[in-house]
Amino acid sequence: MKNIIGNINKAFDHRIRLGIMSILMVNEYADFKMLKELLGATDGNLASHTKALEKEEYILVEKSFIGRKPNTRYSATKKGREAFKKHVEAIEKLLKQ
Repeated sequence: MKNIIGNINKAFDHRIRLGIMSILMVNEYADFKMLKELLGATDGNLASHTKALEKEEYILVEKSFIGRKPNTRYSATKKGREAFKKHVEAIEKLLKQ
């Protein structure tokens, strides 16, 4: 029997990471504040999950200053978009069985 969960990506198995990628799939980019508000995550929680996705090279992190305030913004990489699409397709396939 074929492994029915083989294409489900462990990098996306946490709801915060799933949320980050979902937001970045429909927006060109999102900053830390936007992700935090949309996901209802704490600073530390969001930081650890964005780091995990960055380590996989699924998101790109850009740090800059807006006036004197630091700003961190995130975007999905090509690799991240492809991996997330495969992940969503695997879940859809699983639900159809």
